[in-house]
Amino acid sequence: MKPLGIISGTVPLQAKVLFENLREETVETPFGRARVFCASGVAFIPRHGNDARRHILPHLINHQANLTALKELGAAEVIGVNSTGSLKRTLKPGQLVVPDDYLMLTAGPTIIREKPVHITPVINAEVRRKLLEAARDCGIEAVDGGVYWQTAGPRLETRAEIAMMAKFADLVGMTMAGEAICAQELEIPYASLCSIDNYAHGLEDMELSQEQILRQAQRNAEAILRILRRYAERRALPGAPA
Repeated sequence: MKPLGIISGTVPLQAKVLFENLREETVETPFGRARVFCASGVAFIPRHGNDARRHILPHLINHQANLTALKELGAAEVIGVNSTGSLKRTLKPGQLVVPDDYLMLTAGPTIIREKPVHITPVINAEVRRKLLEAARDCGIEAVDGGVYWQTAGPRLETRAEIAMMAKFADLVGMTMAGEAICAQELEIPYASLCSIDNYAHGLEDMELSQEQILRQAQRNAEAILRILRRYAERRALPGAPA
């Protein structure tokens, strides 16, 4: 069976809990080196690295290398687990969202170097469907649809920026759109499971902090692990696509 690619970051997934016999591989790509943790049926990349002392900031993540490495390892599909801020009061910290579109108005990553190739950006509908079904199987509510707005980072957004974004999007983050673009250029089906870890700057009176975001991410980790485990189990069922 071709592996399931998983990319995660702030949400503190413990891959060793989810997958047994993980082995670390270094994959050399035309875009640089990627570190991938592989097990039977899965290829896992911690997008910020796995050393807290050498945290890779969002604007320095090598999306091209990460996605190319998963392509070279034969990943049949990729799930991104992304930490987000809510742009809407109706989307509360602690909820999970499977977005169906994104905005990225800054220059994004690309694997295109020479031949002019213009993708029509989409999030893969089939991977989205399977994520939502895995969540339902676990009895976990995941919001079906939403627009993710990617900012450049590493700073958080101003109140004025959030007020503008909220007119057009539901979630804000710094990673998902870049992954979705590179995955689609490489023809790997991609969708995201977003953890809402905070209200965006200005939606609450209290000042937003990184510690607050991490605390909520840790609370959502167990539910996300259950969904990913169920997703992997469904892929292994008889008759499931290889």
